[in-house]
Amino acid sequence: MGRPAWLTTRPVAHRGYHDRDAGRIENTIAAAEAAIARGFAVECDLQLTRDDVAIVFHDDTLDRLTATTGRVSTMTLAALKAIPLAGTTATIPTLEEFLATIAGRVPLFVEFKSTFDRNRRLEEVAAPALAAYAGPLAVMSFDPDSLIALRRLLPSLPRGMVADRFTDEEWSPIPPLRRLALRHLAAAPRVMPSFVAWGVHDLPADPPLLLRHLGVPLLTWTVRTLADRKTAARYADQIIFEGFDPEATDTASPVAA
Repeated sequence: MGRPAWLTTRPVAHRGYHDRDAGRIENTIAAAEAAIARGFAVECDLQLTRDDVAIVFHDDTLDRLTATTGRVSTMTLAALKAIPLAGTTATIPTLEEFLATIAGRVPLFVEFKSTFDRNRRLEEVAAPALAAYAGPLAVMSFDPDSLIALRRLLPSLPRGMVADRFTDEEWSPIPPLRRLALRHLAAAPRVMPSFVAWGVHDLPADPPLLLRHLGVPLLTWTVRTLADRKTAARYADQIIFEGFDPEATDTASPVAA
């Protein structure tokens, strides 16, 4: 597995180089193509449909990005493909469609979404397509159990532990002792991470900086402002960004259409 140099060579476009005002919705083919055109690495998210198809979508529900409500996991691929995203003609891509789009042109970071319920069906479904992919590819997750499963299923792929201090309200369903273990990266000896992706607003923090000192690259998310960039430059090896072009002259400006 190792720690390939491409993990930190290029800025990583969070959910692709998306810009809703320009009609490029996050985690879509258009957002991926826009990142590729600029030479940025791409990060995307995986969910599982009711009929066991891995799709590229961040939220558990459809509410934020569609005119439809409901949980992604309760819908079939056919039903999801009939729903346009955010007033465009774009629809949710499958993992295989997304992989075919990237086609090894830039590094790809695939985040496995998890409800921390120890269900590993998503990992099992996605593994064959990821194993067959020929380009630079890494997997990542907030859930160490997901990464441990991926270590078994895809031992040659770089793995990344995604974390922050786990103090936001969204993490409250997770028991306090487990959150303590998560924010201290306690599962690192079992995961054997190739990199850590840590929340920029929770830097500096001892757990990721200790692993960085031991040679584990540190990426930081989600970098949106000049202040975020300054924090990232001080503590991290590369950024996962959105809302601006990190190589433009005015790095505080929104992404261009």
